[in-house]
Amino acid sequence: MGQMKPSSSTSGFFQDFPVVLPQYTSTTSSESASTSDDPTLPRILSLYLPTPTPREVSKHLHDFSRLVLSPSTLSHTVDCETDQPTLHPLTTFGEENKTSPLRTSEGWRALKQIQTKAGVVGHGYAHASIHAPFNRRINQFATLQLWDGSAALATCPIAMTDGAAVLLRRHLHDEPDDSQPFRADVFLESYRRLISLDPSYAWTSGQWMTERTGGSDVSGTETVARRMTPQELESDAAASRDQDAHGLPLGPWTVSGYKWFSSATDADMTILLAQTDKGLSAFYAPLRRRVGRGQAHHHTDTEMNGVRPIRLKSKLGTKGLPTAELEVANMRAYLIGQEGQGVREISSILNITRLHTARGGAGYLGRGLAVSRAYTRVRRVRGGLLSDNPQHLAWMADETVKYAAGSHLVFLGVALLGSSEQGHDAVTRGTPAGALLPRDKESADTLLRIITPVMKSQVTMNSVSGLRACMECLGGVGYCENNEDGGVLNVARLFRDSVVGTIWEGTTSVMAEDVLRVIKNPKDKERRRRRDVLDAVFGAWTRAVLAAVEQVFALQCRAVLNRYDALKEMVDRLSVGELLRRGRDVLDHIEAVACSCLLMFDACRDGDEVANAIAKTWVRSKALPADAAALEEPADWMKAVDLDRKIFLGSDAGTRARAQARL
Repeated sequence: MGQMKPSSSTSGFFQDFPVVLPQYTSTTSSESASTSDDPTLPRILSLYLPTPTPREVSKHLHDFSRLVLSPSTLSHTVDCETDQPTLHPLTTFGEENKTSPLRTSEGWRALKQIQTKAGVVGHGYAHASIHAPFNRRINQFATLQLWDGSAALATCPIAMTDGAAVLLRRHLHDEPDDSQPFRADVFLESYRRLISLDPSYAWTSGQWMTERTGGSDVSGTETVARRMTPQELESDAAASRDQDAHGLPLGPWTVSGYKWFSSATDADMTILLAQTDKGLSAFYAPLRRRVGRGQAHHHTDTEMNGVRPIRLKSKLGTKGLPTAELEVANMRAYLIGQEGQGVREISSILNITRLHTARGGAGYLGRGLAVSRAYTRVRRVRGGLLSDNPQHLAWMADETVKYAAGSHLVFLGVALLGSSEQGHDAVTRGTPAGALLPRDKESADTLLRIITPVMKSQVTMNSVSGLRACMECLGGVGYCENNEDGGVLNVARLFRDSVVGTIWEGTTSVMAEDVLRVIKNPKDKERRRRRDVLDAVFGAWTRAVLAAVEQVFALQCRAVLNRYDALKEMVDRLSVGELLRRGRDVLDHIEAVACSCLLMFDACRDGDEVANAIAKTWVRSKALPADAAALEEPADWMKAVDLDRKIFLGSDAGTRARAQARL
């Protein structure tokens, strides 16, 4: 035996670098590997968009899925981690810094520009320059699904921007309010900026509700608002301090208080809650205002509109996102809607931001699985590739099934939102979605109201557990903060950032309470006497979808119906107090039933082997114990391994491997 040679920093074993492939590839692409690395997204698009996928959507997603993985984009992502926001509250000589107290990284600002151009808000709205005879929300959220893994949570202000746009749109045609002159013009201009695709013109919005008394319970809000006196208004006008940074008139209300948690401190405007004489009310306010003309000022000089960042939060993840505690003192604002109706007004934002939070969970897990697939294809252990390890394939196939189920649930919510905004016929024409989206608007809106807290809680929790599995998939590499090579392998960052989704916009317990508020609200007894909301909406939807798939999935349909019956029996039998204690069981039941219906419906459309296996795996994992025995896996374990490989790595693993080698 010859003398053994030691390894060194330049010799010995070196791991082949895993190349993460784009998640979406257009079928009309000239690339030889025309299959998307993540087949879930194209199948979802084919459910809710006309066939073939509209070229403007397909080309946009094809190009964007490559941009999000480009070195130039990923360098901005890494910059957000390594050059974190800083606060500069004082000037050189110790005065309050009212001009630029917050500094964010160049990478953070660049990511915000990229996402605005990509339409992560704008594509959800009607634009004269964009012809969209389809569900605009599907295009918007598909873009976000690709973007999450690289966005460094720049999507957080995007969620609030989307919510603010929905809220302002509701008030664009309000009756003129003589006590708030210029409000209509300000709201219209702000709305246009919120949905713009032009980074030089577009705005982002904040959403400030959380105070020291707690997060979801806003009843203890200590921020107060009052109308300004005529003398105060005249004084500001005389000093030329009555316009925001863009020349729009400032509102006649002044808001003061302390916001303990704000995740869009660098936004252009915000929606916030404050107490008035008539109760909790909603307000619109720009973050910056023009400084009055004077010897020391130019007309274009601006300062904070009564906002003073006190400190930045030190968080587990979302490092590039400037989250701050804010003191608000005499912030000029407009009242939104009626005094005392703030919670009702802000709820329209919450419904949007919860949908974004759920989608973020799916997007993070989608990127984590893409990294895991890339690693699995090149990692050698015990003389063979990890892609040939049956246990590893079974494990990651299960995580892929959960990702597919969560993504389908999220996009059902997205499709329902689009249907509510554009109309049922407009979004279902030329698609199979007519069987999934109730024609009756009230039923569709109630179904969305039921599943929104379910998807928010369940998808975000599954994202955290799934990304933990993706970290383990990479072994020690997965636990490291891999910011080298553009940070594309930094699953640890994805994991840290994903955890906030389980908390932001309401914890799982809050989501359980929210569902029960819809299906068994003791304060709405009259409506419950007229209509059993759970059965009339979710039950009816479940039975309709099961009827459409029963010929293919007879055993699975029986198991799903039994799971629904268990939910119905529990809701009918238990008091509200008992149901609150079992709230997470309610969430589990609804998720299990809804995702089963969606996955089976998807598989029935074309008989795809992998889609069929995903549906059966999910239903089996969620069946009641009495039904699970009849849904056992096939006895041929080699066939099961082959299906696991196809679920996780795709039906054409060889083609993908060759494409990876070329990249």
